[in-house]
Amino acid sequence: MTVQTSTQTGTSNPTQRASAVTVLAVVVTIVGWASSFPAIRAGLSAIDPIELGALRFAIAAVPSAIYLMVLRPALPALNELWRFAFGGAVFIALYTVLLNYGEMTVSAGAASFIINVNPIITAVLAMILLGERFPVLAWVGTFLSFAGIGIIALGEGQGLTFNTGALLILGSALCTSLSSIVQKRLYSRHRPLTVSAWNMILGALFLAPALPNGLAQMSVADAEPFWSVIYLGIVPSLIAYASWSVALSRLPASRASNFMYCVPPVAVAIGFFWLGETPGLFGILGGALALAGVVLVNLKR
Repeated sequence: MTVQTSTQTGTSNPTQRASAVTVLAVVVTIVGWASSFPAIRAGLSAIDPIELGALRFAIAAVPSAIYLMVLRPALPALNELWRFAFGGAVFIALYTVLLNYGEMTVSAGAASFIINVNPIITAVLAMILLGERFPVLAWVGTFLSFAGIGIIALGEGQGLTFNTGALLILGSALCTSLSSIVQKRLYSRHRPLTVSAWNMILGALFLAPALPNGLAQMSVADAEPFWSVIYLGIVPSLIAYASWSVALSRLPASRASNFMYCVPPVAVAIGFFWLGETPGLFGILGGALALAGVVLVNLKR
């Protein structure tokens, strides 16, 4: 599997530029989504789960709509409408609601472990539905990363408690996997930022019934949950979802999703600097294994 780049000119510059963009997109996505976990925890202290999602994506939808109005990209074809609708309904709205409700009862480490079933699900679906190849070394790296995330979860102290919240988070992981497969074909005709913009707008529309109550709760919230909502709308939503679209357009779905194993170790680091949470031995060891697995998956690519 290779990164999709433009090499027709016969020079190395287009490939180098494309590779740099791909790496930047992956890094921005990892950091943005990793930072969403403490931000969601802060937001849930004053705002209900569905309302938090409605506020988050309403903020992201405004610049997304401006982008579409100014650049006027090609409209979706009739046979593509369901793929765009799927992104808004499943990748944005349903994923957010399931994750927010799940984080109310599941520890951060256990949530990270459960949500990182996503790359495995995506790899299997990509092989079956998209015909992608995933060699043995890549599977070894995948399960090494998965084991590392499990160690991080066990290091949380509460262990793995599989309750209703855990099932909700598992459902959010499935939402991401299915959306990666469904929307992968859109990038052959549409720019990544166009797909992401439609996802933001449609997701916000699906969550719109909860927006009035969310605005009421946000208006009386303390400073930390208030600014957490603003941050969620701009960085993990508008920016990180856009960078994920860029990464998914340039990489096979199975390989792009595997980079998400880097999210929990980065989340641990962000928790240290933002919340003062010091990682234990399990957190450090698990993070190292997760990153080593990602390296294996991308070896010689």
